[in-house]
Amino acid sequence: MDTTHMEGLISMLTVLAILVLLVLPSLVGLAHDRRVDRQIREAQQTREAAEDQKSSSRSTLPSTATWYAEGRRSKKLVSS
Repeated sequence: MDTTHMEGLISMLTVLAILVLLVLPSLVGLAHDRRVDRQIREAQQTREAAEDQKSSSRSTLPSTATWYAEGRRSKKLVSS
């Protein structure tokens, strides 16, 4: 290998090293963003699962209008 080939190899390796140095922060940032997105998605799924459990275990109460109407019906039955 003569000097010309050696200089070409060194130049090519230098360009590749610079390319890696420029691309590496972007790849690290992309990986970080994906990890954060995954954590947010898991937290939302956990919250939704907790809300589903709360809503299914909660006893259903009649609305105020139904309660009022039932009270009036019972008064009519008593006075009739």
